Amino acid sequence: MTDITMIRAAAERLNGHARRTPLLSSPFLDEIAGRRVLVKPECLQHTGSFKYRGGRSAVSALDPDTRSKGVIAYSSGNHAQGVALAAREFGIPAVIIMPADAPRLKIDNTRALGAEVVLYDRAGGESREAIGETLTAERGLTLIKPYDEPQVIAGQGTCGLEIAEQASAEGVEAGDVLVCCGGGGLTSGIALALEAEAPGLRARPVEPEGFDDTARSLRSGHVETNTAASGNICDAILTPAPGQITFPILKRLCGPGLVVGEDEALHAMALAFQRLKVVAEPGGAVALAAALFRPAQIDGDAVICTISGGNVDAAMFKRALDQHGT
Repeated sequence: MTDITMIRAAAERLNGHARRTPLLSSPFLDEIAGRRVLVKPECLQHTGSFKYRGGRSAVSALDPDTRSKGVIAYSSGNHAQGVALAAREFGIPAVIIMPADAPRLKIDNTRALGAEVVLYDRAGGESREAIGETLTAERGLTLIKPYDEPQVIAGQGTCGLEIAEQASAEGVEAGDVLVCCGGGGLTSGIALALEAEAPGLRARPVEPEGFDDTARSLRSGHVETNTAASGNICDAILTPAPGQITFPILKRLCGPGLVVGEDEALHAMALAFQRLKVVAEPGGAVALAAALFRPAQIDGDAVICTISGGNVDAAMFKRALDQHGT
């Protein structure tokens, strides 16, 4: 299981490689939310999302002989790119299993980073895990899971270490930290880091409507599963259920989950561009959407939220600006 010692070790391995992203703010966003809003833009991270942290952490933690044989991952696009870049930096092969309906930008970028991309039919029920197991056995690759992997969680937890330090510098000692949540790797990593470094801050997962498995799981106390595998613009965080490793951490440390609609995610994308000058993808904007449009469900005079990724197709970004631009 991931712990703070692993997260700190991951931070040492990522030093000089991962970017330290800032905390951004805007008085316009504060006015909408009715409190201070501090935004952690992981869309500025290498490959355009926080996933580089976990990918680099996991690849760098492998035994050199094992690592030299190559790695394999499955992802809708952000974990794909994070692992692909980490593999390229270490000069090893990478095979990435991606859904055929993933945004074309993410597929193209993963290939451009030198990875072999294998597409599968997510909507038709084809199992990425089964494909991964077969290729792993055939080629001797090491599987790096997108969220249910201790070293991946440790890498994502480095984002939480930065939040703890930056929040303290901003004078924020207590409040909610809203995290865009799919399988829970980023949320659980941040929660572990905050527990050790900023116990007054509480991580809370944010999900899109129809794919709120983590919020439902936290309410019921056991793992809940989504009935659909796709059908929401927030492709980066559409996972079937919380992970076996991540859920116990979420259950122990996180506050209640929040849920936002597609239009609210699009609105948050437009506001992030207009007020912060950053580009967010739909799944990467749900935490900001909750901060802005769910104020009654949030505690404290300030709220911190992640923008977890910015890998959005031009057509989707245009849709956000067309619907909510000024």
